[in-house]
Amino acid sequence: MDKTLQTPHRLGVVDALRGFALLAIVLLHNLEHYNIYFIPESLPSWLQTIDQYVWDAMFFLLAGKAYATFSLLFGFSFYIQYHNAEKRGIDFRGRFAWRMVLLFLFAQLHALFYNGDILLLYSVVGFVLIPVCRLNDKTVFWIALILLLQPFEWGRMLYALFDSNYVINGTHFITYAESAIEATTHGTFLEVLRNNIWNGQLYSNFWQVENGRLFQTAALFMFGMLLGRRKYFIKSNRSTRAWKRILKMAILAFIPLNMLRFYVPVYISNPSILISYNVAIPSLANFTFMAILVSAFTLLWFNRGEGYKWQRTIIPYGRMSLTNYISQSIMGVCIYYGFGLGLYNSTGATATILIGLAIFMIQLTFSRYWLSKHKQGPLEYLWRQGTWIKL
Repeated sequence: MDKTLQTPHRLGVVDALRGFALLAIVLLHNLEHYNIYFIPESLPSWLQTIDQYVWDAMFFLLAGKAYATFSLLFGFSFYIQYHNAEKRGIDFRGRFAWRMVLLFLFAQLHALFYNGDILLLYSVVGFVLIPVCRLNDKTVFWIALILLLQPFEWGRMLYALFDSNYVINGTHFITYAESAIEATTHGTFLEVLRNNIWNGQLYSNFWQVENGRLFQTAALFMFGMLLGRRKYFIKSNRSTRAWKRILKMAILAFIPLNMLRFYVPVYISNPSILISYNVAIPSLANFTFMAILVSAFTLLWFNRGEGYKWQRTIIPYGRMSLTNYISQSIMGVCIYYGFGLGLYNSTGATATILIGLAIFMIQLTFSRYWLSKHKQGPLEYLWRQGTWIKL
C-alpha cells in the first residue's frame, strides 16, 4: 500500500469522486444563476411546477454535499503529498504553507468573476493541517469530530438560553450581497470585477463563516487526511469493511438529523437560538448524507475492481478540478450576468440544469483532450510548479 502511494499512479476512485463533486457544484451554481437567485415568473405554470420539483430535488441531493466531498478530498490530497514528500526525506509543511499562499492567489482570480468562491476559505483553513499532520489518528479524529459538531454555535445557543438579551446576528453578509447582486444583474463587466474585489468576497466569506463552513471545512480536511492515512481508497478487505460501516452509521445518523432539521425549528421561539440551531444541525445532516454518497460510490467502485464505466468516464474532469472549477464560473457568469447573455431573468431550474450539463460536457471533452497531451491541467501545472519552485 505504501508503494502505491509513493508512485505517480493516481487513485481513480478519488479522481472520479472529485469529478462528480465538481459536476454537482456546477449544477448547483447554474441553478442559483451564480448567486443571483432569480426565479422568473413569466414561465408557464406547468414549467414552474417542474422547476420547483427540480430545485427541491437538486438541493436535497447536492447542496452542502458536493462542497463537503470536495473538502474531504482536499484533505486526502494533502496526505498524499505529505506522505510522498516524507518518503523522500522532505518536510512538506513549509511547501504546503506556500501552496496555500498560491491557492489564495488563484482564489483572487476566481473571485473577480464569481462571488461564491470557496478557494479563499480553503487557502486559509488549509493551514490547520500543518499543526495536526503529525498527531496520531485518534487525536486528529477527536479534534475533527469536535469541529464538525459546530462547538461555537452550541456555545452561542447555550448563552442565548440563559441570557434573553443576547442577540445573534447571522446576516452580516446581506449588505454585501445586495451590492453584489446589483452589480451582477445590471453592471458592466468592469463594474462586476470592481465590485467583486471587495463586496463580492465579503459577501461570499461572511456567508460561509456565518453558515458554519469555517469549522466544518477544517473537520473535513482532517477526515480526508485520515482516509489517506488509513488507506481507505485502496481496495482491500479492511477498507471495504470500513466503508460498509461508514455507510451504515451514516444512514442511521442521517434519519434523525434530517428530522431534527425540518421538524424542530418551528418549536424554537428564541430567534438567536434558532439561527445557531439552523447552522449546526443542517451542517451535520449534510455531512452524514455526504458520507452516504461517498461510501456508496466507493463501494461500487471496489465491487467492479476498477470502477464502472460511468464512474471512470468522469476521471479526466476530476483530475483537472482546479482548472474546471475556475473556468466553469467564468463561463457561467457570461451566460447569466447582465453584462453577458443575461439569462438569469428567463431561465428556471430545468433550463439551468441543462445549461449546467452543457458546460460540464464542454469541460469534460476539453479535459480528455488536454490530458491526452499533458500530464496535468493548465492551472494544476502552474500550482505544482509554483509549489516546488526553488526559493
